Amino acid sequence: MTSIFRSAWAGVIEPLLKRPPALQLAALCWRNGANGREVLLITSSNGRWILPKGWPIDGLTAPEAALQEAWEEAGVKTGKASKSSMGAYDCRKRFDSGSEIPCRTEVFEVEAIEVAEDYPESEMRKRRWVTPADAAEMVAEPGLKVILAAFAD
Repeated sequence: MTSIFRSAWAGVIEPLLKRPPALQLAALCWRNGANGREVLLITSSNGRWILPKGWPIDGLTAPEAALQEAWEEAGVKTGKASKSSMGAYDCRKRFDSGSEIPCRTEVFEVEAIEVAEDYPESEMRKRRWVTPADAAEMVAEPGLKVILAAFAD
């Protein structure tokens, strides 16, 4: 019995525990508002304030995939994405089933040029333009708070 457990541990369980975190790509969308720079936050499926984000997309670069998520989840129809990540943070991705996996989220700066009222997930999410400092207070992930606070400076 012990050898079966050791075999299962070494062959199945231990490799799963040592897997690197899954990669997600986020868009930190911003614009110049009446009172200065503003960033766009959206709600997650359970109501938390987050950045638009998703999985890498075959055939798209990381900045292009972040821009695609900004369109689908936040309505940024036209934007200019940075070519490289402005930072990353670690978090846990929660699925509707209740399961979680570790994730590394790379954040790409996106200048929002045109924002639509009607977009693929407009019925599923709320969105709000806020100052970067306010955004840092609204999000839950500590690493994202740091990125937003740095963007405020």
